[in-house]
Amino acid sequence: MTREIIFSADDFGLTLGVNEAVERAHTQGRLNQASLMVAAPEAADAVERAKRLPGLRVGLHLVLVEGDSCLGHGRLPDITTPDGRFSADQAALGVKYFFSPAARRQLRAEIEAQFAAFAATGLELHHADAHKHFHLHPTIAAMMIEVGKRHGLKRLRVPAEPPAVMKALGERVGLAEYALYGWTRLLRWQARGLELPDQVFGLKWSGHMTPERMARLLQMLPDGRTEIYTHPATYRDDALRTLMPDYEHEAEFAALLR
Repeated sequence: MTREIIFSADDFGLTLGVNEAVERAHTQGRLNQASLMVAAPEAADAVERAKRLPGLRVGLHLVLVEGDSCLGHGRLPDITTPDGRFSADQAALGVKYFFSPAARRQLRAEIEAQFAAFAATGLELHHADAHKHFHLHPTIAAMMIEVGKRHGLKRLRVPAEPPAVMKALGERVGLAEYALYGWTRLLRWQARGLELPDQVFGLKWSGHMTPERMARLLQMLPDGRTEIYTHPATYRDDALRTLMPDYEHEAEFAALLR
């Protein structure tokens, strides 16, 4: 069996430092795809850069937690704060999305709006994934896949990080990692018919995929299609320090350079 490696960057459009890292990691390094936050502060800059980079495959980074919405609080009163942002309380939002009919109606409207906003950029939709992997929530996954297919969705990230590989890399792996890995089977089943990676790396080392870790991981990759996702930035501004205080954005950028 052959190996295929996808080097991916999340949060495209969040800050200028992220956008610059995506562009440079693609032109000077190994990055071949990025996931766009369509309502993020620097989304327009990200789209402009992407249009100059025909080899960069761009997808939708669906934001339904800890980020800006497309529709705003007036349209999403049950699932956003007055500033139109989704809260960082993923568990509380997950409960709402599962049990509240009003929240589900608003959720569907926002998912529709984000796919439509991506289409309006003129970029080809290469793939989709979700901020904080919230598409592991079965309600979100069902809506995301249904709406996405109407917008031409063909590929989806299933964040299935093999515990055995991480253990072989010297990481402590417990019940939570095995449970999450098992839970990804539901998403894989929901996404049947779409192109999916066989395994994804970046969960255990989220925000800390340093050059040294990247080198070690590349020596241990299983056969099949592997996605390695990262959060690169050329510099950390106030927004990144606030949202991801412990992330090593610049080290992750360095890990993508050859």
